[in-house]
Amino acid sequence: MYILGAGGGAGGLSTILVFVAFIALMYFMMIRPQKKQQDKRKQMMDALKKGDNVVTIGGLHGVIDSIDEADKSVTLDCDGVYLVFNRSAIGRVVDHASTQPVGPSTEEETEEKPDNAAEDTASNDDVSSTDAEDKQDSDDSEK
Repeated sequence: MYILGAGGGAGGLSTILVFVAFIALMYFMMIRPQKKQQDKRKQMMDALKKGDNVVTIGGLHGVIDSIDEADKSVTLDCDGVYLVFNRSAIGRVVDHASTQPVGPSTEEETEEKPDNAAEDTASNDDVSSTDAEDKQDSDDSEK
C-alpha cells in the first residue's frame, strides 16, 4: 500500500511551488495596492483641517467647520446648515482653486459641458405649441 503512494513525490513538490507562486502573485496584485490606498486615505484623514472643502462618501459638499479628535467626528458647514459626520464619512478633499480632488477618489470624475437650458426650453415650447396647433387643426377638419 505504501508502494503506490511513493511515486507521487515530484508532483507534490510542484503543486506546492505553484501554490506558493499563486499566493505571492495574489499579494502583489491585490493586497499590496490596497495597503497603499489605505495609507493614502489615512494621510488624507490626518491632514484634514478647518476650512477644507470636502465631499462626503454620500456626495454632500461642505466646508469643515470643526474637527473633534476625541469623537473622531467632523462638523461640516453646508450653506449655513451644520452637519456632524464621522471622519470616515469624508470621501475626498477638494482643492478650491483648481476644483480637482486632492484626496483619494475611487470613481473617475468627468467634466460636464454646460447645456444651453434656455435653448432647450425654447425649442420644447415651440414643439408643444406646434403640436397643439396641429391637434386643433385636425379637430377642426373633422367637424
